[in-house]
Amino acid sequence: MERFVPDAITTSILLLIVLFITSVSIGNTVMATVEAYYKGLWMLLAFTMQMTLILVLSLILGATPAFRKMIISLSRIPTTSFQVVAMAVLTCSVVAYLNWGLSQALGPLIAIYFCKEAERKGIKVDFLFMLATLAGAGSIWQYGLSASAPLLMATPGHFLEQTTGVMSLRSTIWAPASIIHIIVFMVAVIVTGYVMMPKKVRLISEFPESNALAEAAITSSDPEKDEPTEDEPTKRAPKAERPPAATLTLAQRLEFSPLVVGVLIVALAGWLYFHFFVKRLSLDINALNTIFLLACFVFHHNVARFTKALQGAVVAAWPIIVMYHLYAGVAGLIQFTPVGDFFASLVDPISTRYSYPFLTALISTVVAVFIPTSGGQWLIQGLITVKTAAAVGVTAQRGLLALSIGDHMGNLISPFWAVVGASIARIDFRLYFGYRLIFAAVWFVLGVLAFTFLPC
Repeated sequence: MERFVPDAITTSILLLIVLFITSVSIGNTVMATVEAYYKGLWMLLAFTMQMTLILVLSLILGATPAFRKMIISLSRIPTTSFQVVAMAVLTCSVVAYLNWGLSQALGPLIAIYFCKEAERKGIKVDFLFMLATLAGAGSIWQYGLSASAPLLMATPGHFLEQTTGVMSLRSTIWAPASIIHIIVFMVAVIVTGYVMMPKKVRLISEFPESNALAEAAITSSDPEKDEPTEDEPTKRAPKAERPPAATLTLAQRLEFSPLVVGVLIVALAGWLYFHFFVKRLSLDINALNTIFLLACFVFHHNVARFTKALQGAVVAAWPIIVMYHLYAGVAGLIQFTPVGDFFASLVDPISTRYSYPFLTALISTVVAVFIPTSGGQWLIQGLITVKTAAAVGVTAQRGLLALSIGDHMGNLISPFWAVVGASIARIDFRLYFGYRLIFAAVWFVLGVLAFTFLPC
């Protein structure tokens, strides 16, 4: 996969070529096809900014000392190998449910801190297998508070609103099937992570760079020393140091004042109150971003520290800023030409009410290998998924949820996110990549069963 799967931008260009040729070959004119691309390319400007904020704000929040200290404190609780696995999985699952960006940033760190503390106590836990276990646990974000496709479909004005209307989160991530799937899968990850752990354990001390990260954080008794070094995996921006009081200018006093940022905290809290209690609206992308923006200011205390963290976080968001527009152009060829109907008709002969979730998950797995972003994948597959769901007599929500299974299946079996996690943990991704396939299989089987037979 690493040798032959191109990067996401190159893939979007290849998809553009394929879909353009397909559109013309099934009878659409060249001008009509060009017009469809024209309509699609910039139709998601607002959504792109929303997704960028989700990633940036989660990285800012994950960079706070409070989050790091919380994980280290939890790592000191277990006293057996099973407890280590269970507590680590539960911690990662909660983080993933809150935000996918946090799970990407903190998942490898959870593995590092828990494995180091376990080794210190003489508890044998395989570091590489723990990394894979928590990568599996991180899958829960697909039905969590930052699930890209469900949040998009719950936001008024989304690109499929005329076809599906606005989907309440109660019908997607909070549907009975989704909730049951999350609980069962989390238990399955704990059991699998404990039972299938290699008998020949490779302790974290065998991996010098990873061990150094753990030592720097866990052995530090002074909270103020819990600051990133040049090798910190989250690449946090340096903490904004307050100049001596005697040298502070008026501008600096404002930047470091908690009272100033307190005004914004009150304003953001007021926005949330108005959204949920006055307008009586549900959680959507804008509300989620407001919650995380509020939390970022609360934890960073002042504008200066927030700005420093923001500078480091923005660097990691560059792919989203461009990729979503390229995917939107490809989605335009599907949505505004007969191409969507053409692809939907290909699976009609074998699609039934019971085969539909499996086929949807399988197809989206293949697509996800080439498109390492859930939002981008839904843009391309959303219309086809909805049309096929209607053809076999199931809800569009069931189609969305089944597609999410395949989406993360692709994430687990492709090297893209494995490389990201490995770079944070400071190891070669090939060392633990194979273990991820175990949890990919568990995820796929349980997910297909859940969204085939459970209510949603």
